Amino acid sequence: MSGYKVYITPIAFKEIKSLPGHVRQSVRRAIGDLSASPRPSQSEGLNLPDVETEIRRLRLDKWRVLYAVSDKELTVDVFAVRKRPPYDYGDLDALLQDIK
Repeated sequence: MSGYKVYITPIAFKEIKSLPGHVRQSVRRAIGDLSASPRPSQSEGLNLPDVETEIRRLRLDKWRVLYAVSDKELTVDVFAVRKRPPYDYGDLDALLQDIK
């Protein structure tokens, strides 16, 4: 099986660039690993009504990487990197509009 192609939205790219150095390295490494394994053990699927794409959350300490997996197209779309707390997924609908 070939690897997945990983895409990062412009919003997520800006968020990654603004992370503290050590966190940025961990996030970049974890995102790179998604090409070989888009569903790592520290990730969790989000149950969202009216969303056809599989949306997942990858937990990295206090940070969350939100991404979509398409097995049909073999792609992973990273659309947000947020700190939790205070992030509460309130803007998830708006973020998903960017990947549709």
